[in-house]
This record gives sequence, C-alpha cells and structure tokens, in this order.
Amino acid sequence: MQGAHRNSLRLLQWMMAASLALPIALFAVAATISYTSTRDIADREIERTVDVAHEHALKVFETIDRSIAELNEVVRGLPDDIIRAREPALHRRLKRLTDALPQLKSAWIFDANGKALVNSLASPPPDLSFADRDYFYAHIDHGIGTFIGTALTPRPPYRGARFFGVSRRRDSDDGSFIGVIQASVLPEYFESFYARIGSDPGSFFAMGRTDGAMLTHFPRLDQELRLDPAGPVGQKIAAQPEHGLITVAWPSDGIERRIAYRRVAEYPIYVSAGLETSAIRARWFATMGQHLVFGIPATALLFLLLALALRRTRHLQAEAAKRREAEEALKHGQRLEALGQLTGGVAHDFNNLLTVIRASVDLLNRPQLTEERRQRYITAIADSVARAAKLTSQLLAFARRQTLKPEVFDVGARVQSLHDMLATLLGPAIEIVMRLPAEPYLVNADASQFETALINMATNARDAMRGKGTIVFSVEAATTVPDTLAKPSASQILADHGFVRVNVSDTGVGIPAARLGRIFEPFFTTKQIGHGTGLGLSQVFGFARQSGGEVTVTSEVGHGSIFSLYLPRVSPELLPQRQAPNTAPAVAGTGMSVLVVEDNIELANFAADGLTELGYSITLVDNAADALAELVVDADRFDVVLSDVVMPGMTGLDLVRAIRERGIAVPVVLTTGYSQALSQEGAAGCDLVQKPYSVEELSHVLHRAARLRHVRDGAAE
Repeated sequence: MQGAHRNSLRLLQWMMAASLALPIALFAVAATISYTSTRDIADREIERTVDVAHEHALKVFETIDRSIAELNEVVRGLPDDIIRAREPALHRRLKRLTDALPQLKSAWIFDANGKALVNSLASPPPDLSFADRDYFYAHIDHGIGTFIGTALTPRPPYRGARFFGVSRRRDSDDGSFIGVIQASVLPEYFESFYARIGSDPGSFFAMGRTDGAMLTHFPRLDQELRLDPAGPVGQKIAAQPEHGLITVAWPSDGIERRIAYRRVAEYPIYVSAGLETSAIRARWFATMGQHLVFGIPATALLFLLLALALRRTRHLQAEAAKRREAEEALKHGQRLEALGQLTGGVAHDFNNLLTVIRASVDLLNRPQLTEERRQRYITAIADSVARAAKLTSQLLAFARRQTLKPEVFDVGARVQSLHDMLATLLGPAIEIVMRLPAEPYLVNADASQFETALINMATNARDAMRGKGTIVFSVEAATTVPDTLAKPSASQILADHGFVRVNVSDTGVGIPAARLGRIFEPFFTTKQIGHGTGLGLSQVFGFARQSGGEVTVTSEVGHGSIFSLYLPRVSPELLPQRQAPNTAPAVAGTGMSVLVVEDNIELANFAADGLTELGYSITLVDNAADALAELVVDADRFDVVLSDVVMPGMTGLDLVRAIRERGIAVPVVLTTGYSQALSQEGAAGCDLVQKPYSVEELSHVLHRAARLRHVRDGAAE
C-alpha cells in the first residue's frame, strides 16, 4: 500500500514536471519553426523590396541617360563658339529638363578644358574649370559610355545638396574628345523614395558603384562610405555578381542586417535593401509573445492544478496513514480485549497445570515408588507441560501486534483447535457444542485474526447468557451472503467457490431490533463500565470485510442470537501438506561436538546432561561473546552451535550474523520461547527449536544440521 502511495506521488510529481517540460519543449520546437518562418517571410519581403528599388533605379538612370543623349544630339557638330552664342537658349532648355526631372540637381555642357559652356543653374556660367571632377576626366582618354561618378559637394559659388554625376563624352566627327555632357543627380531623391517604401522598423537601403563607393544610403550617413572589395559584401558580390542575399554587419554602423542586392542592368550600380536582424527577431518575439499570452496561463493553470492535486494526495495519504495507525491501534486493542477475556481462565488453567506438575514431582521423590506409579507421574508432568506450551503459544499469537499474512487453513480444524482455550475462556457453566464437517473447508485469511474473531463472538455470547447456557459452534458451506440489518450494503457478495459459514449461536437474552444496526460499531457496547470496551464485534466486522466476506446476525429477544461469519472458500487443491509429528527416538551423537550458548544455567545444564547421555561432546558458554571467541580460536572442533535467541548483550541473531561475517562454516540452531525479533525478522535461515523442547526433538534437529554441513563439505572436496 505504501509503495502504491509512493508511486502515485511520484506519478503526480512526474506529471508536474511534464506539465512544465512538455510545454517548454513544444514552445522550443514552435519557436524554432516560427523563427525559420519569420526569417523566410522577411527574406521574401526583402527580395520584393529590392526588386522595387531596382526598378526605380533602372528607370531613373534610363531617363537621365536618354536626356543626356538628347542633349548630345542637340550640340553634336557645333563648335564651342556657336554653343556659347546659343547659351541663353540652351540654358533655358537645360533648366526645363532639370525642372521636369526631380532627381536632377543640374545639367551641364563642358568644353574640352573642363569649362562650362552651358548649365541649368546660371546664365552665363562662371568661368570655372571642372577638369578635376571624376565625371569629366573619366572621358578624356577614351569613350566609356555612360559614367556614374562618386558623391560630390557643390563647388562655390554653387551651393546645395551633395550629388553624383552621370555623364557622357562629346566626340568630334573624327572621334576626338571635345567635351562632356553631365547631369548632377541628387542622392536625397533616392533616400526620399526609400523612406516611403521602407516604413518597417529596421529598414535599410543603399546604392553604390561596383567599386564599393556608396552613392546613397538609408538611413542617411554623415560621412562617405566605400566598401572593401575583399570584405564580406565584396566577396559575396564577387561570388554572385548579379544578385544575392547576405547577413552581414554593415561597415558604417556595425549593425547586423539581412540584405538583398541586385545589379542595375548594364550600369555599374548595385541597389540593396534589407532589414536589421534585430527587427526580424522583434517580429519573431512578437509572434511568440502572442503564443505565450495563451500558453503561460494555460501551463500555469495546469501546473497549479497538479500542485493542488499533489498537495491533496499528500494530505489524503497522511490522513490514510493516520487512519491506518488508528486501525492498527484498534486491532491491537481488540486483541487485548480478547486477551483480557482470557486472563482469568488462563491463570486458573496454569495454576492447575503447575499443581499437577508439583504434586507429581513430590510423589516421584517418595521412596519405594512402584514403576507403574512413577511412569504415571512422569506422563502427567509431560502432558501438563505440553498443555502449558500449547496455551502459551496461543496467548503469544493473540498478543503480538504485527499484522500477519493471510494463509490457507481448514476452518473446521482451526475451530476444533480452539476448543480447550474456549472452554477456559467461557467457564465450566457454559456447554460448548461443536458441529464440524468431516471434509476440509478451506479459506485464505489471517488465521490469528480469525481466532480473535471467534473468541470475540464467543465472549459476546457468554456475556449475553450471563455465564450460563449453551454455545453452538458450527461450520458449513454457503453459496451467498444474505441481506440483514447488520449489513449496510444491500448488494450481494459473490465468491468463485462459495463461502464457508461459521455460526456461533447462544441461548442468551437476545438483541433488540433497534440495536442490531449498531452492534458492529467500534466502542459501541451495552456492557456496564468495567465490563469491556465493546471492541470485539467491530473486530469481527472489520476482519470479515477485509477478508472479502461478511458477518451477519439474527436475534430474538429472550431466545438468543446467531452470529454468522462468512469467508470466501478456496479450492481444496490449496490445502497445505501436513507433516507427520516427529515421534522418532533420540539420535545418538557419538563423536559430534556441540557448542551450547545459554544464559539460563539450569536450562543449559539440562540440555548438556541430556545430550551428553546421548554421546554428544558438549562445550557450554553462557553468552554469545564467549561463544564467538571459541569459534574464532578453533571453529573446526565444533559440528554445530546451539544458541538461545534472547540473551543479554549480543543476542543469538547477532551471533549468527557475526559468524557469517567472519566466514565461519559452522551451522547454528536457534532456540527460544518467544522473541519479538524472530517474529519480525525470522530465524535468519537457521533451524529453530521452540521452548519447551525435549531431548529427542533437540537431538534430531542438531543431527540434521550437522549432517547437512558434512554433506556440503564432502561435495566441496
């Protein structure tokens, strides 16, 4: 039962652990899946955004490229002097162009020396040389098509935002260099566009040249930035020059981002879009937070319910333990109640037995005693000792407190074995009638509790008859248990082999009908103070129910009562094999050495004298410590050890353990009248002789133990 309780507590504890571990594990799996899904969604968003940025950049550069091509056609073949002469008209045309294209800051036509012939900002243009600008000197040596320069700051007297140049070479008819047509593009135009399409937190955009020079950046940078071609971004672009996706700590601010890039058609330009990885994680955290909003309360509620269940189970088990202790105390009280009923009769019986023994001893001491009378007195002493031993063993069975295990026994034989004790208990004025079956009626129950129940019913019957009358004990078969007022449940109890019914009927005063429903309650009694506690019938009821049976009562006031104890019957095949009593004569012990350990000198001398007459060699010690010392010095000179169990200091069981710990191969036979340790722990695998014993019985046990040792030693050799 305690193991089942521990298992139930352990199960609840495992369930509590699982109520936390399982949601955590599921949450971890869900978190992993959710993070992967969130990242995939973010990647798709980034790729769609970079597609939008790419289309926008491509249209901007194609528009600028077409505008520059149109300007080149307007001034193709015109000398510089004619262009200067037409400067006012060309200025207005360039201004209309820049006004129509918000991405342009200005448009310029330069001569071969880098001086402005026409621009959209001022008319006439200042006499300044721009030959040092990259958008100019890149075209001097050879034609490279459309050139996109780095971000520049306006040169005085011009002011305003930074720009980068998009330019084309002007060629003469013979292909020689005669100047440059250039458009100044505003990076902030792209940044404004990026701000509109990148409203999510952590959005990122950049546009740069293939050599790593950044043209525009969102969020905006306060300094110029050029990516290292040997860095992670440069290496990725070198591996996949058209487009790709990369996670990188951006060099300008060290923030880790997930970035997609794409080359703008044939232009030496890359556009990129991305999200900070922290923003992606924030999305993931938000998603998991939504799960936690529902998951944490549910998990907490489940854990709390299991904790309450565990607490409740512990409380119930504690209450059950207290109830078991109370029931055990009640059972002990019931045994003591039955034992108390026996006290007077037992004392009377023991005095009678002692009187017989004392008188026989006195008569044996008379001179000139005939052999026939001497043998009669010896037989009387032996019979008295046997009756006293039987009565003592029964008293010990009733008095012991520990719960006994169920055993299969014959009910009729067990009732018959109690006849003498019942006669002592009930007194000479009560006639005992036993009607027992010839065949065995077997049950599987606690034999000690059965005997206690029978004595309690007999005691109750004796009190109902005021010490005079007839009690009939009968044992018979029954198929079912009838409903009576004494049974609170109306359901029928069934058994595979039926029931054995033990009836105890008396000729007493009977029980009123109003009291029949309470007679099996603990402590309910109709007896006067000092005449019993009323525990007897409650013990009978509890024993019957625990054994799978029932107890019923029928009674009529003035005509006595019949108590019927029903116990489930078991198959006759389970009847234990009976051993014939040992009536063989004593076994001679010639050549056999016995170490006798007994603290009672008179009993030790009796055993030593009896065994010596049979030819045993006896060494007598009065304590276990001296016996162990004898064995340590020379164990081979002893064939067997005979030891009492209850001795001062080291007990007989302690001696057995000490002998085995030292590896001494001498068998031990234990003897005792009664030992609480033996009743709880057993005889430690040793042969046991119950006191009082005869020399014949003792010689058989010693001879058997010593013979087994010789057989083992011989097998070993």
